[in-house]
Amino acid sequence: MALRIKSHWHDDDQERSVEEIAGAIAYIIWRIAKDKAITLHGEDFVYNNDRQRMDVIFEYVIFQLNITDRLANIRYQMDDKSRKELIYATTKKLAAHVHGNSRDLFGEGDHIGPFVARLNERGQEYSELNYSDDGPSYPFLRHMGYCIQQIMGDKGENRWVIDQVMDKDGPDVDKQLNRAIDNLFE
Repeated sequence: MALRIKSHWHDDDQERSVEEIAGAIAYIIWRIAKDKAITLHGEDFVYNNDRQRMDVIFEYVIFQLNITDRLANIRYQMDDKSRKELIYATTKKLAAHVHGNSRDLFGEGDHIGPFVARLNERGQEYSELNYSDDGPSYPFLRHMGYCIQQIMGDKGENRWVIDQVMDKDGPDVDKQLNRAIDNLFE
């Protein structure tokens, strides 16, 4: 069943703040990431535990946040200050999702610190990869696939997870996110 994403504002004429847009984007990113983690399980890839599943969700979140940054620059031609403001606000909202969901699964503790550290590391890595009007480049998709394969392992059922992520999930994530962000910016 396809994931339904609500990405239209109730009152199209009302001006939206960066915080409102960022909150909507973060919510959509989280929903898509969770859906893709479920999709992997549905395709018979195996998670050993909840930590592994959450780490896969983090990789999908980070992939999408990097796409959002590229779209703000390429498609919406936001100036650096506005773009940074949008990405920072979206990241803050995503960190709240990370904290709440991680706390529910793993109990109290610092859940945001490790996520932000990974986000910064991956941000540097993705910055060297191309994204254009046509979407993520092959290396951009491959990087996400590689990161997820490192989490899930390359033994048994999981050895082909990189192909699933690169060929199906990555392009689908890009398409869903592009459509949703376009709707939010209309």
